[in-house]
This record gives sequence, C-alpha cells and structure tokens, in this order.
Amino acid sequence: MTQLELAGAGVISPQMEAVAHYEGLEAEFIRQGVADGTIVIPANVKHTNLVPRGIGRGLKTKVNANIGASSDFGDIDTELEKLRAAVDCGADAVMDLSTGGDIPAIRQAIVKASSVPIGTVPIYQAGIKAIATHGAIVKMTVDDLFAGIEAHIDDGVDFITVHCGITQSAIARLKQQKRMVDVVSRGGAFLIGWMLYNERENPLYEYYDRLLEMARRFDVTLSLGDGMRPGSLADATDRAQIEELLTLGELVDRARQAGVQVMVEGPGHLPLNQIETNVQLQKSICKGAPFYVLGPLVTDVGAGYDHITGAIGGAIAAAAGTDFLCYVTPSEHLGLPEPEDVKQGIIASRIAAHAGDIVKGVKGAQEWDRKMSAARKALDWTAQADLALVPDLARKGHMKTPTQEQACSMCGKYCAMAIVDQHLGANSGTRCE
Repeated sequence: MTQLELAGAGVISPQMEAVAHYEGLEAEFIRQGVADGTIVIPANVKHTNLVPRGIGRGLKTKVNANIGASSDFGDIDTELEKLRAAVDCGADAVMDLSTGGDIPAIRQAIVKASSVPIGTVPIYQAGIKAIATHGAIVKMTVDDLFAGIEAHIDDGVDFITVHCGITQSAIARLKQQKRMVDVVSRGGAFLIGWMLYNERENPLYEYYDRLLEMARRFDVTLSLGDGMRPGSLADATDRAQIEELLTLGELVDRARQAGVQVMVEGPGHLPLNQIETNVQLQKSICKGAPFYVLGPLVTDVGAGYDHITGAIGGAIAAAAGTDFLCYVTPSEHLGLPEPEDVKQGIIASRIAAHAGDIVKGVKGAQEWDRKMSAARKALDWTAQADLALVPDLARKGHMKTPTQEQACSMCGKYCAMAIVDQHLGANSGTRCE
C-alpha cells in the first residue's frame, strides 16, 4: 500500500512517524494530512537508505536542489560532489536532471548515495534515447516514454516530474496568447514538439491511468509539471499557464482516487504582486495539494545573482502557503551550476523558506529567531554561530577582523547593546549576563 492508502486506512506508517519526529508534530497530524492529500511523503520503497521528509500544509517549507550532468559535462563524481554539497547545506530533496553522460548510471549512483528524496524528469532520458534510436525526439513512441518512466521508478527515485497538463487545448491557448518567451520548460518543449509533429494528444494525459499504475507500484509521488510556466515577467499568470493549471487540478483528483501521492509545480517568473495570487489559485484549483515552485524569480535581469532574485520570490511564496521551493543558483540562465553554486542556491532558498515559516507559524520557526536574538543580546558568539543557518560561515565572519572588545569589530567599544545594557542594568538593579 502507498502512504496515501495507509493514511486513508488510519495506519500511521514508519515514514509518517519519522516525518512527525522531524517536524516536532503528532504522528496523527501527519497521517491526516497525507490522507487528505495536503501532505506528501516521497518515499519509493526501493530507496532503502532514505530518511523520509514530508512536504505540505503545516510543515516546514522544504528546499530542493537541482543537479545533473549535461551533454557538455557528464561526470558522475562531479554530480555526487554536488549531491554532497546540497545535503551538507540542508537541502531537503535533490532532483537529478541529467541530459548527458551515462544518465542511468548517474541516477543510480545518486539514489544509492542519497539519504534525501530524489526526483527526476524521465522524459529527458526518453527524449534523448529517441534521438539516438530514431533520429529525433518527435519519433519517440508512447512505449518509449513509459519505458523511460518505468526505468526511473525501478531505480528508486522518490518523485517524478511529469508534464501531464500540456494538452492540445493548452497548446491552442499558447498560440492565441502570443507570449514573449513561449515555453521555457525543457520537458514541456519535448512534449509540445512531439504533439505538434504527430498531431496527437499528450501521452501522459491520454494514458494517465497507465502512469498512475506505475507510480502506485512503488509509491512514487507524482510532481505534476508546469510545462506552460512563464519564463518572463511579461508572460506571468497568462491564459496558457492557467489553462494547464485547471487540467492539473483534475489530475490531482484522479491521482488521489488511485492512491497515488501528488504535488503540483508552479512558476517560474512572477512579479512580486502576483505571487500570492498564484499560490491561492493553485491551492484552490488543486484542492490543497502541496505546491512546488521554481524561485519564483521576481525580475528577469538578475543574471549572476538569480539565487537572490529567487529567494525574494521564494520568501513571499512560502509566506503565502507554498510548501516546496526549488532553489535557483547564481548560474541560472547562464550555465551548468558547480558545487559552489549549489551551496549558494541552497542557502538563499533556505533563508527564504525560513522567512516564510515564521509568517506561517510553523512550529519552531519563531523560537529559532528568538534564541538568536537572545544570544546577540548576551554577546554570546558561540551560541550565535551555533544558531546561524551556516555556523562555520558565522564563526569565520566574526573572527575575520578580531577586536579586543567583547562586541564585534563593527562597533567595538561602542556596541549599542553593551552600552544600553550597562546603563539600563545599572538603573534597574539587574544585569543580563
């Protein structure tokens, strides 16, 4: 039985217990959320070294890191180094988006080495294999596509992005819309090309029940991809995007009815004033399914600093109810990220996730900040470093310019907190140690 089926039957699984312990919540709360479909626990039964994480309502906002080899850089060791960097920096999940090198071997090595949930986009490999076998992605057969999906599931991946909402009607809407940047989703582009060339409906939509059967077998969570996501602020929240979202809402219902866990992916590029609206739309149309967004990026001109652009949007999205943030690295729009880019992307998104958790009232979020404030008041540099998001960086930053004073070198003997504490403590007869 899947986590969804177990939860619906009133059973608290070991995975639900593990999530409850990590979140500091009652196991029954987790079970009820999984049963309702507002929480998912991506946990392929074949991923034996997995430490489960929950994604959804009432839980900490989770952060995903995208890694993966390209046609230009296809080294397994490099991808494993990125995996370690992501996990060490606090990633809750990692997606392998490899399109080059020995794709199956890279995926299998990542799953074997990872204690966090692993996601993939199977159509990448299916499309690349179709080029090698048939000479073009558009020559890919329906069986080719589903064979690719099955290979990923068999290798133990915990969630898969599947662009089931790209239909012929969505393509028609896209044509009418006359976007500035058309489609930026690689998987979406593969499918759109296939559909137009073959004049057929999307196989992932047409044969959705077949996909559900495959996912249910090993309890793989479906991440319903947003192939029509905007890749430009000019295209944000347009008719093509919403057309796809309406279809995804229907597919969420069908997945739940089949006992398959499901979450929904979202934009993309959004101006600040449209982020909350997008979250509310998704939660309403998809009946509370966990929402997974890329960024979102709040401006198109942040190249080289898009981890910051994405963190700004991510904080607003998380505060509005988004459950899962896909990080953006400084290399976004520029090239394949290196391990250091992975670190920077994770840290930026974790800050955004935590900022959102404070607003949402997630258990422990405000307490963490209060402890940091108390440590700063006491000029307790050891505690401040221990409480920092990146403790080693905080320690190094404090020691970089040493001072004879207890305060940091920014203020030295003119530290505002030390001065006020000295006089306030003297007047009140108490002193904060």
